Amino acid sequence: MTNTKGKLYLIPTTLGDNDPLEVLPITVKKTIDKIDVFIVENEKSARRVIKKISPEKPQPTLQLFLLNKHTDASTLPNFLEPCLNGVNVGLLSEAGCPGVADPGADVVKLAHQKNIKVVPLVGPSSILMAIMSSGMNGQSFAFNGYLPIDKGERKNEIKRLERLSFEHNQSQIFIETPYRNNKMLEDLSHSLENNTDVCVACDITLHSEFIKTQTANQWKKNMIDLHKRPTIFIIHKS
Repeated sequence: MTNTKGKLYLIPTTLGDNDPLEVLPITVKKTIDKIDVFIVENEKSARRVIKKISPEKPQPTLQLFLLNKHTDASTLPNFLEPCLNGVNVGLLSEAGCPGVADPGADVVKLAHQKNIKVVPLVGPSSILMAIMSSGMNGQSFAFNGYLPIDKGERKNEIKRLERLSFEHNQSQIFIETPYRNNKMLEDLSHSLENNTDVCVACDITLHSEFIKTQTANQWKKNMIDLHKRPTIFIIHKS
């Protein structure tokens, strides 16, 4: 066994089906070119991404570890075994940045515990790009993941986040399953106070990108079709 450990590279990908090099720096391609061991969420889509970014890389040589909701936590140390043997490993996101609203944080934590160097690469994060373009508070914001599905619980959570935003001057960010986006915007426009700001950031970095901030009351009059389109929602109560 070599004394030099390999590194864990955190590799971002595109937020949709566009040319990777339109939104990813060349360092991402150079890193993928040199790595043959990857931790991925879905093998088929990961191979497609790798082929798109590095078409000359031979696919049969790749070693892929699957990390998703079905992965047994006890197997995670195996994913980093190559690093302990001096081999670099890439943690590849399905969309955006690994470990941010995306599986991978447990592997990164384990890498730190094993003194494996973690190297984050630059790439698009829909959460950060949404807050950047929202006009809301970029000094204080919170990502809340998914809100409850139950109608009553969802309304209560929306009102709770609105109060939190007002009391702490903190923008509140969340997401929804894409096929329920239209219902989410409808719920926001009717549950929030009329003057609460709502940002809808949809299809970020794609040709169909739509980003708009207006009040809940304005959204009632100007709905947009968000069905099956990746969307970030942000609210802020001043």
